[in-house]
Amino acid sequence: MTFARSKEMTWMAALLASAAMGAGMLFAYERMQRNRRAGFPPVRDAGRKSMENPPREWDLLDETNDASFPASDPPGNY
Repeated sequence: MTFARSKEMTWMAALLASAAMGAGMLFAYERMQRNRRAGFPPVRDAGRKSMENPPREWDLLDETNDASFPASDPPGNY
């Protein structure tokens, strides 16, 4: 293998790597745009006043559970 051919192979490898990187970036961008278009459902504020159909009975434990959701920590005043 001559020096010129080795230089040509390096150039082609760099071109191929650049094309692969560009394709990966395009894939990531399209996925990000798709997720942005999908959107997320609106999240309501915690508390009985923010509910569309609040329950008739609502105590302090219900309030703290609602305020801590979706956190995995238990309420602090049990």
